[in-house]
Amino acid sequence: MAQQISPSILSADFARLADDVAAIADDADWVHVDVMDNHFVPNLTIGLPVVEALLKTSALPLDCHLMIEDPDRWAPRYAEVGAGSVTIHAEAAKAPIRTLRAIRAAGARAGLGINPATPVEPYEDLLGEIDMLLLMTVEPGFGGQRFLDVVLPKVRRARALIGDRPVWLQVDGGVSAETIERCAEAGADVFVAGSAVYGADDPAAAVRALRAQAEKAAAT
Repeated sequence: MAQQISPSILSADFARLADDVAAIADDADWVHVDVMDNHFVPNLTIGLPVVEALLKTSALPLDCHLMIEDPDRWAPRYAEVGAGSVTIHAEAAKAPIRTLRAIRAAGARAGLGINPATPVEPYEDLLGEIDMLLLMTVEPGFGGQRFLDVVLPKVRRARALIGDRPVWLQVDGGVSAETIERCAEAGADVFVAGSAVYGADDPAAAVRALRAQAEKAAAT
């Protein structure tokens, strides 16, 4: 499948989110929205009201990544208001199958997120319930962290487990010009990039460059 870029607004200017989203609208595939509750991860970001506001202005679908303590309660609501994709964390969900099915029933793609130290193999049986598997390549909670190379073998194992299923494999954390090719070579096809996009002088050009790198690496 085509390589997709999902810029994370965690690295954008929260005072001008609509403008920062518009800046990458012609080049990115998704807008990655990191929802953090200061419980599951040690940071507090944005929630449902901001997502609803962004949906009114964004030309791109929203890729909502819920790093929260009670995704079973909240995840379906993000789908119901119009998010294109909603990802819950395996470590936080108490009823993942029910929640993933509720996300899909509300019209969104369902994603399952896994932290760096969490093995992927125990979740193989859930691959039929999801549209995307998200592998964290940093410890979740803050942007701008250093990419964890230790996760790359897990990316390869995840790609092998997915096989020919229509499941996207997303990597999130430390994705940049220096790391995206390794991720693509390992089998990832959706790339969350925050600092690498919004820390650049031209965010749109950064998205195009990252995509070109990923496509080149995936083709080798």
